Amino acid sequence: MSIRIIKKPITRDTLREIAKERFGDLVKVVVDTNQEIMAMGGELHVDMETLLMEKENSSREYTWGINLYPDNFGDDFVEFDSMVNLKPALSNRTRDVGNPEIRKKINAIVKNLILDNESANS
Repeated sequence: MSIRIIKKPITRDTLREIAKERFGDLVKVVVDTNQEIMAMGGELHVDMETLLMEKENSSREYTWGINLYPDNFGDDFVEFDSMVNLKPALSNRTRDVGNPEIRKKINAIVKNLILDNESANS
């Protein structure tokens, strides 16, 4: 399976299909908070981050790794955990995303690009 760059909304069903292709219950994702796009479906967050930088001219300061769980909702849908989040120069010294404003931006981008199936049909 190849990495997909997401610029237009996809449904949660599509996200489930991407999950089945690799990990089953989760999809690794890198979000570019500047361009409000995502790369998903790869094995490693770093591969998706690299693709965004090469193909979309993303900058490392705006790329953040997350995991999405297609069958979960609320706070259990997005997990902020990735090695690409280690950015000491930006005061992020863990695999988490410590800045609440960046977390809020990531959640907004995910909400805009991953539609519940009911939303996609209306």
